[in-house]
Amino acid sequence: MPRIIKEIEIEGKSAIALFDTGAYHTYIRNEFVTDIPQREVPEPYKVALGGNVIEVKRVCVINGRIEGYGFDTKSVPIEKIGKADGYELDAIIGALTMEEWEIKLDPKSKTLDLTGLKVREFTDYEEK
Repeated sequence: MPRIIKEIEIEGKSAIALFDTGAYHTYIRNEFVTDIPQREVPEPYKVALGGNVIEVKRVCVINGRIEGYGFDTKSVPIEKIGKADGYELDAIIGALTMEEWEIKLDPKSKTLDLTGLKVREFTDYEEK
């Protein structure tokens, strides 16, 4: 399956991101979150990422932009992500973030469907 890699903005900085439905979390290189408050997770856990195993000890909430549309999401700060398709990655946008903002992938055209991000109307609870 072709990978979708896009230039996005994270905390006002340009970043190269892989949109990966196979990744549960969103991962951000540490340098993008140096000024962002981070929280320790109650119990550290291990995740396989790019052939390496990392221990998740901290998370933070970041602000970003995809094609000019703003979003916020919980992310895991890490030292290095690695490369994909010749790009040095700054972020991996995982399934939780894509589900939260209704971002859909079109692997055939290598594009993102940002309808949910554009509309910005959500129903969280409806009384019956």
